[in-house]
Amino acid sequence: MPSLIDIRRRVRATKSTQQITKAMKMVSSSKLRRAQERILQNRPYAQEMLRVFNNLATRVDPSAHPLLNDDPKQARTLLVVISADRGLCGGFNTNVIKGASQFLTEHKADAGRDVALALVGRKGRDFFMRRGFDVKYEEVGLFQNVKWSHAQAIAKTCIDEFLGPDISSVYLVYNEFRSIMSQRVVVERLLPIAKLEPQSPAIDSVDYLFEPSPDELLQTLLPYHVSVQVMRALLESSAAEHAARMTAMDAATRNAKEMVDRLTLYMNKVRQAAITREIIEIVAGAQSV
Repeated sequence: MPSLIDIRRRVRATKSTQQITKAMKMVSSSKLRRAQERILQNRPYAQEMLRVFNNLATRVDPSAHPLLNDDPKQARTLLVVISADRGLCGGFNTNVIKGASQFLTEHKADAGRDVALALVGRKGRDFFMRRGFDVKYEEVGLFQNVKWSHAQAIAKTCIDEFLGPDISSVYLVYNEFRSIMSQRVVVERLLPIAKLEPQSPAIDSVDYLFEPSPDELLQTLLPYHVSVQVMRALLESSAAEHAARMTAMDAATRNAKEMVDRLTLYMNKVRQAAITREIIEIVAGAQSV
């Protein structure tokens, strides 16, 4: 049976842990509020731009811009894995790494093609680099303050690799923010820009007039579109990370409180047993005298 000093030490340590997890929950809650505002402002614009360009890809000659070229070729795929820089956020990093690993397994078996990686976030980078994967790009420390320049740098790497001879497609894998309690791993194609299947005569009748010329317009807008989609994925992942950490720290705080209650009850039982034993010894001594 542990002594009272040991139990009191465990109670103090558990209370200290509870204070830390409670503080981390409050910090994540504050950061989540700002991240939610950013994603709610960015998401409609990015989704509508994705819809327009996917629709546009069905009506423009693929030779108008290399980013529209969807010709199948036996080349590698670049997978952009967006994870967190820190842990203590439940299954956030585990889920995105699991989704990326499943993608790697499926595409490695597909016609023997290999997959190169672009890793955003320290947890994903550490996991895949320790296992010897081919890493084309890595970026850590950007989730402290996600900026447009970060999305541009990642998008530029994706475009440069896609325009080269080695990469035929680029995919994103990240956690999409749905609610505080729910995040969903998403795997979506970034390049080449996907084409929508016509769903109605109204869509088929849409015609686009370009001013200035299509080549000049697409040359400017398509790279910008890729940056917008990368920015959306970064903001989604940032909001999902704060939500997952807030949920995990809330659960840890509740568990710490339950542990303190159990330890306190056990400590009182041990102390009461010690007091009872001392009384019995005193009474026994008095009777013997």
